[in-house]
Amino acid sequence: MNTIRLLGWLAVVMLLILRLAVSQDLQSARSGVENELDRLRLTREAASNFARIALNCISREYPNKPEHVMNNGKDVQGPRALHPAFYGCFDWHSAVHGHWMLVRLLRLFPDLPEASEIRSALRSNLSSENVKVEVQYLDQPGRKSFERTYGWAWLLKLAEEVQTWKDADGQEWSKNLARLVQAIVQRYLDFLPRQTYPIRTGVHPNTAFGVTFALDYARSIGNAELEKVLVERAIAYYAADKNCPCSWEPGGEDFFSPCLMEADLMRRVLAPPKYSAWLKNFLPNIDVGESSNLLRPAIVSDRSDPKIVHLDGLNLSRAWCMLGIASSLPAGDLLRTVLAKSAVQHAESALAHLASGHYEGEHWLASFAVYMISHVELLK
Repeated sequence: MNTIRLLGWLAVVMLLILRLAVSQDLQSARSGVENELDRLRLTREAASNFARIALNCISREYPNKPEHVMNNGKDVQGPRALHPAFYGCFDWHSAVHGHWMLVRLLRLFPDLPEASEIRSALRSNLSSENVKVEVQYLDQPGRKSFERTYGWAWLLKLAEEVQTWKDADGQEWSKNLARLVQAIVQRYLDFLPRQTYPIRTGVHPNTAFGVTFALDYARSIGNAELEKVLVERAIAYYAADKNCPCSWEPGGEDFFSPCLMEADLMRRVLAPPKYSAWLKNFLPNIDVGESSNLLRPAIVSDRSDPKIVHLDGLNLSRAWCMLGIASSLPAGDLLRTVLAKSAVQHAESALAHLASGHYEGEHWLASFAVYMISHVELLK
């Protein structure tokens, strides 16, 4: 009997020692992650390099991959004629987020060496005449689903950036974009109530991504009608979700994680206590390594392949989702540290390859990087 009691006490003592060791390791890990996050801060030099990538892209018409429904022979036109505002960067949506990135960099670093060149390029592309043609394009038959919802989302992110910027050029571009923004907002309002099921893909049509950016826009400019629809649809699509199949990720051409993108959206929709409970059901045991493939950066074997290089984008978007999710968790939550550490690993695996010399990735990845870096401050 005494031996049994002694063994029991020894077990309790060992458990306490183990918990103390884990606590100390966690404290050390938190400190290490904070130092690692500092490496992801956007410097003026890096911003200048990102700006050069976008400037070499937004006015480059070819090569180009249009998403274009032709209604008659008159619609057989080149990208610049069809989309005088967003004709560069290989496709319409990449041109849009290239413009967003340039505005973002100007806001952060007004004295960039490229500042005057950026302003000149944006004045040229975002003129009222050019945007008018973009709106007319959307109004033609057969184009209801044009860029739904990926391009829509980035257009609203651009609109959010210029509309909230106290800058004369920014306000002019916001004014010029107003009709196009209105058209995109109306498309969200018309489409989402009719979309019964969310699209859970790792590429452009991902519903969670499209709703996330639109929700950020709606809240930043105070569009209550749009916000109401987006929140209602997010709840309808995702509130009951459990056990996201992390083992299925990544897909071979993913640039989004369906699991993490959904979790990043729901932190915007649910109150903190409800979100923590939802997250534990949605990604159970992620903090003890049972979803190691979700926490491990994807391998990019060929950056000259336009689909395989998507995985660099996946590593960047995973990083921003992880940082956002972590910021919504209590400071003492183990998962907060696990996600932050993994985010740094994902980010650094991609940042070294943004200027790879292959246009397949260079025409879009820098925008993902700048958006990802903006999330570092959420954990400070």
